[in-house]
Amino acid sequence: MGTSIGAGAPLPQRIARALASPAGVLVTMPLLVAAVGVAILLVGRDATATEAEDDARAQLSEQAVHVQQDVAVALDQADWLLPRLRVLADPARPLDDTLVRLHDLLVGRPGVEYLSLSFPDGTFRGAYVTPDGTLEVQESRLGSTADRYRVTADKLAPIDRKPTTYDPRERGFYKLAALGQRAWTDPYQFFNTAAMGVTCAEPIMSPDGTLRAVLTVDFQIDTLSRFIARPALDDARTLVYTSRGTLLAYPGATARSALRADDLHDPAVDALLERAAPSQLAVTDLETTDGAYLAAVAPIGGKRASVAVPLDWLVATVVPARTLLAPTRALERRSIIASAIALAAAVVLALALAWNLVRLRRQLSTARTAARTAEARARALGSYELVHRLGAGGMGEVWRAEHTLLARTAAIKLIRADVIGDRDSQREVQERFRREAQTLASMRSRHTIAIYDYGVTTDGTLYYVMELLDGLDLEVLVRDFGPVPAARVVQLLAQACASLAEAHDAGLLHRDIKPQNLMACRAADEVDVIKLLDFGIVYSMHEKPAEPVVIDHDSLPELSKLTHLGRIVGTPGFIAPEQLVGDPSDRRADLYSLGCVAWWLLTGREVFGRELGEEVLLRRHLGVEPPSLREVCSGWIPAELDQLVAQLLDKDPDARPADARVVAARLRAIADAIPPEHTWTQPDAEQWWRIHRPAPPSPRQSLRSIPSQEAGTRVVVVSRA
Repeated sequence: MGTSIGAGAPLPQRIARALASPAGVLVTMPLLVAAVGVAILLVGRDATATEAEDDARAQLSEQAVHVQQDVAVALDQADWLLPRLRVLADPARPLDDTLVRLHDLLVGRPGVEYLSLSFPDGTFRGAYVTPDGTLEVQESRLGSTADRYRVTADKLAPIDRKPTTYDPRERGFYKLAALGQRAWTDPYQFFNTAAMGVTCAEPIMSPDGTLRAVLTVDFQIDTLSRFIARPALDDARTLVYTSRGTLLAYPGATARSALRADDLHDPAVDALLERAAPSQLAVTDLETTDGAYLAAVAPIGGKRASVAVPLDWLVATVVPARTLLAPTRALERRSIIASAIALAAAVVLALALAWNLVRLRRQLSTARTAARTAEARARALGSYELVHRLGAGGMGEVWRAEHTLLARTAAIKLIRADVIGDRDSQREVQERFRREAQTLASMRSRHTIAIYDYGVTTDGTLYYVMELLDGLDLEVLVRDFGPVPAARVVQLLAQACASLAEAHDAGLLHRDIKPQNLMACRAADEVDVIKLLDFGIVYSMHEKPAEPVVIDHDSLPELSKLTHLGRIVGTPGFIAPEQLVGDPSDRRADLYSLGCVAWWLLTGREVFGRELGEEVLLRRHLGVEPPSLREVCSGWIPAELDQLVAQLLDKDPDARPADARVVAARLRAIADAIPPEHTWTQPDAEQWWRIHRPAPPSPRQSLRSIPSQEAGTRVVVVSRA
């Protein structure tokens, strides 16, 4: 006989019965789903909007910094060009030589419109870019003629000669420079093209204080507008303006006169110019007649702020808030649609639940598992796309990569968990990899490879992101092009000393200085810039030294070019004697290895050749003094450099120079004393790179995505895995 719950049953029982009935399920479940969906929508919308705004601010700040750096690189060309113009500022110098050199200085200078020399007698010499993009040179003499030329095969080809009344002494840049210091002009209209620009002017003064000449580097604002018009976000625009509200660069603008905000009809620009200029990078909200905007503003200072009349320029990236919040609003729309679908599904599911609750629970469990799997997969995909493998070793690989959000080139060094081995080996490799990343991140020298990101993927792969270098390591340099001239070696080693000095000051030893870990690079318009790589076996000077090594054939490493984690720490052909025997090592061990690198560069071979076999090689590093460089080197070697390398290669650490700064100072002294016929000048270096430019990275061959812990990356390097 069945049992029923009648009207006299307690209220909780009656409610439970109503909810358990088919009608109760049909009503209660859709209402519950609707309530939960609304709550999740409201909470998720606020969280997503906050996160989207934070991400937008970060992207805007990064974009402003990148454009700030781009403009700074363009304007900082003045700092490089003015010393070279000073050499040409002699009215008695042959005209053809002066104009050809002015022409050569102007080639390949983005944003630079004019280089000129003005003299107190009204003579004017200059090189400039014509509206059609060709380069011309000219000389004008007050009250006489203006002669224009083209430069062909280092010869002047006349274009025309016209009478002229042009007097550079009446121009604003000349009067500004006559005050006695380098200065930047306000934007003004150029004489020859009528385009708007800005000039960096520098005087040359006689010992008695009279003005001998004025040097100028002109930047055309129209060119600069095209140079910086690269916003990374939809509907974003980047502009450059002065603290007084004068617009200098605006996407799509042609600056034939001073740009005015009224001419642009851009409410965001109007609102931005009403704000006080910040002294450092700032992200601010703008309220305008056509909606809200976000703006990242950064001043352009640096070298340009140290002159008599500095630049007061600012760069700003402005983007509508609706653009940044579009993903959030799209999510809201998708959430509403999903909620409606879920509500309809809830009605259907409620009907099914009345007959098969257990089956429905299993389906829900399966759906939840699938959702978690999809979420995990989504998180496992990240911001980096691997494009092409640059190198590989026993456990690691180095890839050229692209940041999927910022479209910036990158390179990533990674070690996959499946090739490391047992758990103890994994811990050891992870610790080494972590230490290398932290060490690189702590270095600030421009001659140390820069790291920007580090992390572990969901499958256990270790990786870090470094700057991408354009160049070749010193082993390839010698292997492909032969021994390096002594003057060039002096310059390369002095830069390596700068990186070592910073590491040593921090109490760190590199322990693997070798040609493969030193790269000669191009950076912007500089060449022969040295970068020190691979701090994979760096250690603190306060750590316990390694155990002594017993030299026997079986215990020696098999590969002479690679770094090992075993009993020998370093590379056999470049290792200091005290590292071999396990004695306490200090910064002088790195200097010994640097001496071995110097020997390699000057002679084209190692101090003790690889053909001897590794056992003999290591024994010679322990007890055999190398011959004099001047005895084995076919090229010219200054006696001071021979003596310095011999001291670096001394078996006794106390006989070596005290630290890297001492070595750098001696190298600079050697460079100053090199005879003119043996010098290695900047034009020599630039010519070498033009002839021997390394091939560009190979086309995209393989793709694989891994996650990053940071959204912004500048990216990596050719590093030995």
